[in-house]
Amino acid sequence: MAEQRQIRFGILGCANVARKLARAISLAPNATISAVGSRTAEKAAAFAAENECPATAKIYGSYDAVLDDPDVDAVYIPLPTSLHVRWAVLAAQKKKHILVEKPAALNVAELDQILAACESSGVQFMDATAWMHNPRTAKMKEFLSDPLRFGQLKSVYSIVSFLFTADSLKNDIRVKPNLDGLGALGDAGWYCIRAILWANDYELPESVTAVREPEVNEAGVILSCGASMKWQDGRVATFYCSFMASMATDICVYGTDGKLRVHDFILSFPENYASFNTVEGSRLTKHVVNTELSQDPLMVMEFCNLAGSGRAPEKKWPVICRKTQLVVDAFNASIEKGFETIEVVY
Repeated sequence: MAEQRQIRFGILGCANVARKLARAISLAPNATISAVGSRTAEKAAAFAAENECPATAKIYGSYDAVLDDPDVDAVYIPLPTSLHVRWAVLAAQKKKHILVEKPAALNVAELDQILAACESSGVQFMDATAWMHNPRTAKMKEFLSDPLRFGQLKSVYSIVSFLFTADSLKNDIRVKPNLDGLGALGDAGWYCIRAILWANDYELPESVTAVREPEVNEAGVILSCGASMKWQDGRVATFYCSFMASMATDICVYGTDGKLRVHDFILSFPENYASFNTVEGSRLTKHVVNTELSQDPLMVMEFCNLAGSGRAPEKKWPVICRKTQLVVDAFNASIEKGFETIEVVY
């Protein structure tokens, strides 16, 4: 089999979250950073220097310049969510594959514009939910899929919280309505919702009901919230996400014969070691999964494998992303309608 060429990335924006992906791209053998763009060339140059980007990486003082560069095959978009639809659509129109930070869009209508542009241009789309690409995730799914060990799925609970400082609660882009208006729901809640869908083999719930009285800031952006979900066969799920509670990143999945729990599903420490616990009857087992590369470069590798395959784009990731966005939308609709139960329709 011929060795695949490296996918040349352009980074649109120099947000702090982009530092992690810049490192991941440098570690992935089938990826390289070809260009960095920011609102000023000075900021792009500083980012490239601080994150040890290749000396050959081009520095641009605009996002358009990155998209116009013929040496860029794909773009990573860590911009505020309110800017995703504009720049992702433009990137797709320029025939660039797209790896976008979560939440992918402010709502499913915006996401559909992005996905339609990707479909039209024949480019790969993926949201940057890195834990999906950790080998531990596949091992956990093996347990959940075993009818003798786990049984029938009955309930899922997930919590993701980060304790913001007083300064972050005022100045972080994730609490600014014009930048990331989804707040904690879009940031921490995206992880919770994706985890619940993953445990349910991406079958959408029948309905979503937001928990009353979410915490919001003066601008109305959600700082903490929760919701319940229900499936027709009686399965249920709940989640809580917050910028107001100590750090937690847990998934608990309950079946008729077994239970799974993982307490660090977003970030595993150390990077090359990940674990999870299962219960079968009264027997508790700790499972350890070792990996040469951590989940972020593994995500980049999978994205590049798809982008460089020469085949039609893989539709799995756009579908999973859209289902996650639909649940986010249903949650917001529940709040807007006085915490009514909202039906989820694909």
